[in-house]
Amino acid sequence: MDEPIVDPETERLAMAPKRRRRSRATTGLWVRRAVTGAIVLALLPVVLTFVYLLPFVHPVSTLMLKDLATFSGYDRRWVPLEDITPVLAHSVIMSEDGQFCGHHGIDLGELKVVLDDALAGEATRGASTIPMQTVKNLYLWNGRSVVRKALELPLAVYFDIVMPKWRIMEIYLNIAEWAPNVYGIEAAAQHHFGVSASELTPRQAALLAVTLPNPAARDPARPGPGLKRLASTIQRRAAKSGGYVRCLE
Repeated sequence: MDEPIVDPETERLAMAPKRRRRSRATTGLWVRRAVTGAIVLALLPVVLTFVYLLPFVHPVSTLMLKDLATFSGYDRRWVPLEDITPVLAHSVIMSEDGQFCGHHGIDLGELKVVLDDALAGEATRGASTIPMQTVKNLYLWNGRSVVRKALELPLAVYFDIVMPKWRIMEIYLNIAEWAPNVYGIEAAAQHHFGVSASELTPRQAALLAVTLPNPAARDPARPGPGLKRLASTIQRRAAKSGGYVRCLE
C-alpha cells in the first residue's frame, strides 16, 4: 500500500500549536519556580529569626558569608552579652540608636526627619536603628538601595517584635564589622586594644562605638582628632545614659 503523501507545509502548521503549548508550559514552569524561590527567600528570615531566639545559636552575617565565599576568611569570636562590659553596649546605643529601648524596630521620629529632608531636597542623614542594622547584617546586603531599605523596615519591626532587646543587642555586637574581616566585639577588642570585651575601658568602648559607621576608614586604636572628639561626646552620653539603656538591665 502506498504511503500517504504529507505536505511539509501542512505538517509544520499542524505542529505549531503543539510547540506553542510546550513553550507556554516551559514558561509557566519557570514562573512557578521563580515564585516558589521568591517565597522561600521571603520566608527564610521569618524562620531564621525564631531559630536565632535560641541563645546557643550564633548567627553569622551576610558579609561573613561573603568573606567565606571569596576565601578571604574572617575573625569572629562569639561572646554572650553578660561577658561584654556594659559600657560598650551603652556607648553603642548612644552612638547608633538612642531610642533603642523605646521604639519597636523603627525610630519614627528620626525617619520622619529623613523623609522631610528628602522631600525638601536636602541632604539626608541615616536613620537606621540597631534592629534595622541587625536584620541588614543578617539577611540583606550593604550599600544604599531603595529596595534594600524597603525590605529592611518591615524585617526590623518583625525582628523587634519576636526578639527580646537583650538578644538583639547580643547578636548585633557579635556580627557587626569593626574592621575589615573583623566581626564581633570580642575579636574587635582583641584586634584593636589587645583586651577582651569584658575589659574594655569607657574610652575604648566609645572609640569602638564611633567606628561602627565606617570600620574600613576609622581606626579606634589610632583615632584622628575628629574621631577623638566624637568619642568624647559618646563617652559623656554613655556615662549619663540612664533610662536610655534600661532594657538591657
